[in-house]
Amino acid sequence: MIDKLEMFIALANERHFGRAAEVCRVTQPSLSSAIRQLEDQLGVQLVFRGSRFQGLTPEGQRVLDWARRIVGDMRALRDEMRSVHSGLSGNLRIGVIPTALPMVADLTAPFTARHPNMRVTLLSRTSVEILAGIESLELDAGLTYLDNEPLGRVAQTPLYTEFYRYLCAPNSPLADRAQVTWSEMVHEPLCLLTADMQNRRIVNQHLAEVGVRVAPTVESNSSIALVAHVKSGLWASVVPMKLAEMFTGQGLRAIPIVEPEAEHLVGLITAKRDPQTPVLQALMDEAAKLAVRLRR
Repeated sequence: MIDKLEMFIALANERHFGRAAEVCRVTQPSLSSAIRQLEDQLGVQLVFRGSRFQGLTPEGQRVLDWARRIVGDMRALRDEMRSVHSGLSGNLRIGVIPTALPMVADLTAPFTARHPNMRVTLLSRTSVEILAGIESLELDAGLTYLDNEPLGRVAQTPLYTEFYRYLCAPNSPLADRAQVTWSEMVHEPLCLLTADMQNRRIVNQHLAEVGVRVAPTVESNSSIALVAHVKSGLWASVVPMKLAEMFTGQGLRAIPIVEPEAEHLVGLITAKRDPQTPVLQALMDEAAKLAVRLRR
């Protein structure tokens, strides 16, 4: 039953029989047969069928919610039994918003040092993708904003407060300023993250609060791409302080943005479970220690 539920979850995530079979490392006929057997066992139709996948039935959607809970509990049980015998081991998948990537090693380095049998996979994701990934069991945890948009039912461990900097080249008209206001930035050529990024929505929110809007000439879902454009001397950007600090030694200027001096909380989120899996509990404990170090 667990294997069939795993396949059903994969099908719901991929919305394609062939891709779901690849994820599960089985043939497509084997996956289709498992789904039909699951339907027979439960006595309901789970999938609308045609020449291709056409979505889940209402009953299938309800079964999906149960399947995620059951499979999540089974994975937690396996983790706990494995940790009893050999300590923590396995692969931990963490989705990270792009603006938190500069500090993620502060969390993963001590975690892997304390648990050498653990492997960590870091994936750059939007805040929405992180929530969806945790719900679908494709991610184990995420680093994202905690206080700007609804998170739903997840466990939260606050890490640090994100402040914002105007990042520019030395030849920028504002490069010699000690502070820059949100309204002053709109007169400069900007490159910003794309609109699907919560950081961009935060920037738009604070600009709207002072009655201005921007139309950046360059947008990207990569912070590194933004910095590369700033280094050309033709653009400036709005980036988190931790990201700006990585490049201020390379000739760029990072100027505090005020009126207001905005701040937003970033932290670790995981599926809300009681008890938590040993691996995720260890990660949350490490995050709590990091938060204490960052506050000093």
